[in-house]
Amino acid sequence: MTARRPRAVRPLLWAGAVLSVVHLAALLGHVTTVVQLTKPALMPVLAACVLARGGPRLLAGALLCGCGGDTFLQIGGDLAFLVGMGSFAAGHVCYLLLFARHGTSPGPGRRGRTYAAGAAYAVLLAGTVALLWPDLPADLRIPVAGYSLLLTAMAFGALRAGPLAAAGGLLFLLSDTLIASGIAHWPQLPAPQFCIMLTYVAAQFALAGGVLRAAGTGPARPAPQPGEEPVPAAGHGAA
Repeated sequence: MTARRPRAVRPLLWAGAVLSVVHLAALLGHVTTVVQLTKPALMPVLAACVLARGGPRLLAGALLCGCGGDTFLQIGGDLAFLVGMGSFAAGHVCYLLLFARHGTSPGPGRRGRTYAAGAAYAVLLAGTVALLWPDLPADLRIPVAGYSLLLTAMAFGALRAGPLAAAGGLLFLLSDTLIASGIAHWPQLPAPQFCIMLTYVAAQFALAGGVLRAAGTGPARPAPQPGEEPVPAAGHGAA
C-alpha cells in the first residue's frame, strides 16, 4: 500500500455519501436524469474506497458486481433484469467467499444461536418464495427462487463477519424483497424506489464496513467473546 492511499479514503467516503444522498433525493424529486447518472456510480466509488483502505480486492469485486446489477436493472426489460440479477448473484458469491476467509467460526457457546439463526433464515426464505410464487411471472419464478436462495445464504453467512455485516445482509434481503414484491404486483410502500435504494445502499456500505473490519483493514472490531475464535488478520489487498 502506498503512502498516498490512506489519504484518499476520507474524500472517497465523503464522495460516496454525497453521491448516495444526491441519488436518493433525486428519486424523491423524480429527477430522472440525475437518478440514471448517479445510480451506476454508487458502487464504483465505494469499491475505490475499499481499495484505498487496502481492503480485499474480492470485496471491491463484489461491489462492482453490484454496479453491474444496478446498471442492467436500470435498463429495464426481462433480459436486462435477468442479467442484472446474475450480476448481483456473482456479488453474493464474492461475499460468501469473503465471509469464509475473514469471518469468525462460532465457538461452542454460540453454536446454538447460529443454528437458530440458520433455521430462521430458512423459514424466511421458504415463506417469502411461497408467498411470491403465484404472483411472479412464470418465466421468472425459478430464477427468482434460485437467486433468493443465494441471497439468503449470503445474509446468513454475513453473521460470521460481525454485527455490521449481518445488518448489511438483512438490509440486502429487505431491499431485494421489495423489488420482488413489485414484480409480483403487490401493494407497494410510498416512494418504493427510494425505499429499495435506501436499504440497498445502506446494505452495501454495512457489508463493506463489516468485511473490512473482519479482514483487519477497517476500524477495530470488538474483542472476541469467551468461546469465540479470534479473527485472523488478513494482508492488505488480499484477493
